[in-house]
Amino acid sequence: MTGMGSVAAQGGDVLLEVRNLVQEFMLRDYGGAKGGVLQAVSGVSFDLHVGETLGIVGETGSGKSTLARSVMQAPRPKRGEVIFEGQDLVRLSHRALKPVRRNLQMVFQDPFTSLDPRWPVSRIVGEPLIAYGIGNRQQRRDRVHELLDLVGIDPARYGTRHPRELSGGQCQRVAIARALVLKPKLILCDEPVSSLDVLVQAQVLNLFEKLRSELSLSYLFIAHDLAMVKQVSDRVAVMYLGKLCEIGPVRDIYRQPMHPYTLALLASIPSPVPRAGKRGASSVISGELPSPLDPPSGCRFRTRCPRAQERCAAEAPQLRPLGTDGHLVACHFPLTDAPGPRPEQAAVSG
Repeated sequence: MTGMGSVAAQGGDVLLEVRNLVQEFMLRDYGGAKGGVLQAVSGVSFDLHVGETLGIVGETGSGKSTLARSVMQAPRPKRGEVIFEGQDLVRLSHRALKPVRRNLQMVFQDPFTSLDPRWPVSRIVGEPLIAYGIGNRQQRRDRVHELLDLVGIDPARYGTRHPRELSGGQCQRVAIARALVLKPKLILCDEPVSSLDVLVQAQVLNLFEKLRSELSLSYLFIAHDLAMVKQVSDRVAVMYLGKLCEIGPVRDIYRQPMHPYTLALLASIPSPVPRAGKRGASSVISGELPSPLDPPSGCRFRTRCPRAQERCAAEAPQLRPLGTDGHLVACHFPLTDAPGPRPEQAAVSG
């Protein structure tokens, strides 16, 4: 599969700015017996440029999906700014937010549960056009047929079918067509291929590549598969327990990770060469992800970090530039002299 990174406009205009984003949930609002505050996203900041794909990676429970939903204002974040084309979405009213949302669409993880099982494919894809009052009936029908053709679904054959009559890959293509029907500028992909088999994953990822090139799209691509993220992204941001650990160009992150957590994630990628896996064995972290109800003081990774010292418990590290080309790391003791696994040592899956 051709990598998406080859077509991005690096250093171009900023499309999305996220500043100090905080998302918390009061557990009593969700039936929690003891209450408490779940800190899902804590002070996350990043930029996304026009035509760029930014990959977001991390363990389950690191806050990746919550970050994407907070950018979409579903639900609105507790604090921070989400500036899209110069407008802070957090400050907009619901009425003012509706026209802006045309340009931000989302592709969800499970293609079956994200589609209404009672509706045929043509209605699923065309519903956003009705919601925004775009075109007449014939124009909407033509637009739906155009999008289904674009994603490789025959509208004459599949337009009247329901999601239960489609395969997982076909359902995800329908979901992508629905996300594109309003001609958005940014697509947020929340683990869009994790529920698909390997062959279908490759087909869908190639489709994302094709659409970005043809439609000048930008992507925020969330995944836990680091080998896949390497293929599809221009830059990668690593999340741990609601915070960003490291962010930078794909080449820098994969050739020389500077945060111990990033190194551990890269060491966990399966390798086709048995001996290659042993080189990263000492970097594999142990223990469970701490509870977001009571995260560790200072650096949140310190309870699992082999390099942790007293300063890590007393002071939370801030993202700071190391290296070149916007490589930022939040670590008091970065791996500046400890290059990580080379890309050729990692298996490429998906």
